[in-house]
Amino acid sequence: MLNYLFTPSSLVVAVGLFMIGALGALLFNKNNQLANWWGNLSATLGSSLALIFSSNVLITKIPQTVELFSSTQFLSLTLRVDLLSAFFIFVISLLGLLCSVYGLGYVKHYYNKYNLGVLGFFYNMFIASMILVVAANNVLFFLIAWEIMSLASYFLVIYEHREDENIKAGFLYFIMTHIGTAFIILSFLLLYKLTGSLEFEKIKSGMVGASGFIQSVIFVCALIGFGTKAGIIPFHIWLPKAHPVAPSHVSALMSGVMIKTGIYMLVRFTFDFLPSTPLWWGVVVLIIGAVSSLLGVLYALSEHDFKRLLAYHSIENIGIILLGLGSALVFLSLGMKSLAVMGLLAALYHTINHAVFKALLFLGAGSVISATHTRNIEDYGGLIKYMPQTAFFFLIGSMAISALPPFNGFVSEWLTFQSMFNAVATVGALTKVLFILAIGALAFTSGLAVMCFVKVFGATFLARPRSSHVSEAREVGWAMRFGMAMLALVALILGLSAGTVSKILTNVVTNLNNLKNSDSVISSTINVVNANNFATMSMPTAFSSIFIIIIIVAVLVYIVTRKQKVSTSITWDCGTNMEPRMEITATGFARSIITIFGTILRPTQQTKVEYREAGLRYFPKSTSIHFGLKDVYSIYFYKPVQEFVLWISEKTKKIQNGNINVYILYIFAILIGLLLIFVK
Repeated sequence: MLNYLFTPSSLVVAVGLFMIGALGALLFNKNNQLANWWGNLSATLGSSLALIFSSNVLITKIPQTVELFSSTQFLSLTLRVDLLSAFFIFVISLLGLLCSVYGLGYVKHYYNKYNLGVLGFFYNMFIASMILVVAANNVLFFLIAWEIMSLASYFLVIYEHREDENIKAGFLYFIMTHIGTAFIILSFLLLYKLTGSLEFEKIKSGMVGASGFIQSVIFVCALIGFGTKAGIIPFHIWLPKAHPVAPSHVSALMSGVMIKTGIYMLVRFTFDFLPSTPLWWGVVVLIIGAVSSLLGVLYALSEHDFKRLLAYHSIENIGIILLGLGSALVFLSLGMKSLAVMGLLAALYHTINHAVFKALLFLGAGSVISATHTRNIEDYGGLIKYMPQTAFFFLIGSMAISALPPFNGFVSEWLTFQSMFNAVATVGALTKVLFILAIGALAFTSGLAVMCFVKVFGATFLARPRSSHVSEAREVGWAMRFGMAMLALVALILGLSAGTVSKILTNVVTNLNNLKNSDSVISSTINVVNANNFATMSMPTAFSSIFIIIIIVAVLVYIVTRKQKVSTSITWDCGTNMEPRMEITATGFARSIITIFGTILRPTQQTKVEYREAGLRYFPKSTSIHFGLKDVYSIYFYKPVQEFVLWISEKTKKIQNGNINVYILYIFAILIGLLLIFVK
C-alpha cells in the first residue's frame, strides 16, 4: 500500500480527489457545513497525496510518467514529473494542504451569504489545474490546464460578487491573463514550427541548431506571457487588484504558488527548451527583476489596504526571484555553469520561501480581517491583546519576508546576493556595473521590506485600538491557527536546513538540459557555499549563536537589574487624555519615503474641509486629507496602447465593406498564409 503512494498513479488519484471534492461541493451546496467540509477535506487529501508523490521524486531523483490518453500528438494527455515539476508540485501541494485546513474555519463567515458549493468547486479545480500545469508534457494539455487554472482563479476572485470592486478586479485579471496567454500560444506555435512536435520531450531535443533570432523571439513571447502571470512590472496591474478581493486562503494560493507557474515555465523555456542563451536575455531579466523588486516594495510601503500591501510584496519577491534567474542566464551565456547553478538555485529557493511566508502572511491577514471586518490598517491597533497567537504567527512571517535569520527568507536572499557578488568578481566591465546596480536595488529592497513590516505589525498589533472594529475582534478558531502555525514552522525549518534544501535544489537545477553535469555548490548538509568558496553559511550555527547571545544578554540584564526597584506611573499626556489620534499612523510612518521617491510614485493629495456654517471659511468644522498615488502605468503605458489599438481599429474597419465574396477572399488568404508559415 505504501509503495502505491510513490507510483505515478498516485498523482492521478490526487487529481481525482480534487475532482471529487469539486463535484461533491456542488452537490452539497444547499448545506453550508457539508459543502465546506467536503470541499476542503478533499483538497487536503489530494494535496497530501501529491505532496508524498513529489517528495519521493525529489528524493529518488527518478522522473515519473503517466499517459492518460493518447491518439495523436495533438491529443496526448501525458503527465511527466521530472525534478523541476516535482519541486513545483511539492510547493503547490504544501500550500494546498495547509490553506485547505485553514479554509475549514475561514469560510464559515460566508455561511448564508454566498454559495459554499461554488467556492469548493472552483477551489478544488484551481489546485488540481496548477498541479496539471507543472506536470503536463504536451503543449495542448498544458494550455488546457493553464486555461482551467485561469478561469478557476477568475471565478474565485469574483466569488464575493456583490461587491463592484471585485467584479472590476476580476475583469481586469481576465483580460490581462488572456493577453498573456496569447503570447504563450505564439511562443508554442514557434516551437512547433521548429520541432514539428507538441511533446515537451521532443521539443527539448528538437531545438538543437535552431536559429538564434527565432529563439530570441520565443524568449520574448514567453517572458511577456509568463511574466504577466507572474506579475512583473509593467504587466502587474491586475495583481494588486485581484489578489486582495479573493477569499484569503485563495489569495495565499494565488500569491504563493499560482504566480510561480509563470516562473516554472520561464525556467523550463530558458534552461530546458532553448539551447542558446545570449547575454542580453539575462540582462533583460536582471533589469526587470531589479525594477520589480524595488518598485514593488515602494508601492507596498505606501499602501494601507492590508491585503493589497501583501499583493505588492508579491511583485517585490517575484523581482528577487528574477534577480537569481537573470544572474543564472548571464552566467550560462558566459559559459560559467557552476555559477549559473548558484543563481538558479537562489531563484528556486526563494520560490518556495516566498510561497511559505507569503501564504502565512495572507492567512494572518485573513484572520485579522475576518475578526475586524475591515482591510484598512489605519482602523487596527492593539490587536495583540485580542489575537495573541495570530500576532505571533504574523510576526514570524514578517521576520521571514524581511530576510531576518534564522528564517527562510534570509537564506535565499543571501544566496541571491552571493550569486551577484560572484558576477561582480568575474564578468566584464559593463555587465559588472549592471550587477552592482542590481545588488544595490536588492539591498535597498531588503531595507524597505523591513521598514514596511515594522509599519504593518506596529500599526496592526501594537499601541491602542484606533477604531471600534478592534474591540469586536477575537482569536480565530483552531483550523485557522493550525494552518498558520504549520507555515510558521516550515519557514523556520527551511531556514535551519539550508544545506539539505540546497542539495535537493541543486539536483533539480543540474537535471535541466542546459545545466547537466554542472558542479555542485553544496559542501555539507549544514553549510551552503558558492561555487568558488567565496562565502560560507551555516544556518544551525547562526541560529545557535543568536540563541546563545539572547541567553547571555538576558542573564546579564537579570544580574544588573535584580536588586533595582521598578515603579510605574501614568504616562505624561500633556494634560489631555491619551487617544488613538496621538499614535503615529501607517500613513505618517511611510510618508517620508513616499516624499523622497515622489518622482517615481507620483503621490497625490486631496483636502476636504467641512465648515460649521456656509460662508464661514475661517471656522472649519473638520478637515480631512486623502493621500494617494497616480496610476502611472495606466496613464503612461496602457492608455497610449489603448488609444493606438483604437486608432488601428478605426483604420482597419474600412475593409469591412459588407461584401461576402471579399470576406471569403480574406479567409482564403489567411489560410494560405498560415499554411506557408507553419507547414513544412
